[in-house]
Amino acid sequence: MPKFAYEAMNQAGQEVKDEIDAASSEDALAKIRNLGYFPTRIREKGGAKGKSSAPGKKKKSGFSFGRVKTKQITQITRQLSTLQDAGLPILRSLQILEEQQKPGTLKNVLHAVSDDIEGGSTLSEACAKHPKAFNRLYCNMVGAGEAGGVLDVILQRLADFMEKAEKLKKKIIGAMIYPTVVVTFAGGIVVGIMIVVIPKFKAIFKDFDVALPSVTMVLLGTSDWLLHGTPPGIMIIVFGPFIAMALIKLIRSSKTGGFAFDFTVMKIPVLGNLVQKSAVARFTRTLGTLINAGVPILEAINITRDTSGNEVYVRALDKVHDSIREGESFAAPLRASKVVDGLVVNMIDVGEETGDLDKMLLKIADNYEEEMDTAVASLVALIEPIMVIVLGSVVGFIVVALFMPMISLISSVSGG
Repeated sequence: MPKFAYEAMNQAGQEVKDEIDAASSEDALAKIRNLGYFPTRIREKGGAKGKSSAPGKKKKSGFSFGRVKTKQITQITRQLSTLQDAGLPILRSLQILEEQQKPGTLKNVLHAVSDDIEGGSTLSEACAKHPKAFNRLYCNMVGAGEAGGVLDVILQRLADFMEKAEKLKKKIIGAMIYPTVVVTFAGGIVVGIMIVVIPKFKAIFKDFDVALPSVTMVLLGTSDWLLHGTPPGIMIIVFGPFIAMALIKLIRSSKTGGFAFDFTVMKIPVLGNLVQKSAVARFTRTLGTLINAGVPILEAINITRDTSGNEVYVRALDKVHDSIREGESFAAPLRASKVVDGLVVNMIDVGEETGDLDKMLLKIADNYEEEMDTAVASLVALIEPIMVIVLGSVVGFIVVALFMPMISLISSVSGG
């Protein structure tokens, strides 16, 4: 097996030189990374001089589509923080990270960022050219870290922030998976019965030549609508969710429509409570992280507003921004908007008075994320009996509608 000589950096930023047995240079890279090192140069022993591989060496970037996953950005942010803390130049750090990536969007983005930095741009300026990978919050926090000379600390905080934000998102999605799967399969079975089984019963009832109960007529009419409606009901059921999502997206495309939709959702029992807690946790953690990173408060509020994802809180943060710009407090307009609990307003008020607004905002986010666990559990516990009742009612209706004509026929035969 070929032997490769390599140079690498360990977690402490110290240079390591050693040799390793591997089938190829790619295999050698993988083995070195498994040791916890950041490889900077690899050379096959006894090979031609031109066969050495340096992670920092210039390569042409490929072409790719799509966004970069949050998990990938979080990972490279944490790795970049470690390399910066070890004292490596930012350009060398990015080149090391680029070499570690598999071909794809992220590798190309890192290559482009490295090129921009080599051309004289700062890291925040280079990242801002790739909004599909680095959002506005990311770029502003990096800029604050560069200005304050604490880029490694800021990158670590960014990684922590993104991990918590992703965890919050997964909690909400996870709560919806079970009921969505159950309703989808149950709905599919019911539709299958309506379009396959019911028409056969309709032919049997026609041979009976007896008056059908109204409940049976409704069932047969529903079956006919699914198969022969204008348009067929089955088409509406299949494409209805996609049409509904398109309409929601259209409604939310305007500020007024988005506000009306978000406000309505927040008034739905249980679900609205979950949405509200999620929105508060998101905006308080975002704002607290930005202020803690040294971003000016007005700019931090603007970024938080643009990334809140809820038009109700966008309007509330607009009022907060205007209030602070005029020299007034943060808490007063938030209290007047009535979109957060009194406890939140009081904690923000205390944070303003003590100069620890960022810490208070992060504490609020922690508390609301804990409360979200309870809210998610309550939602799941409520959905389960509702699904049982609804599905039981549908099945019961079908059974009753099919057997009532049978009972009428048996009665008439017995009477005869």
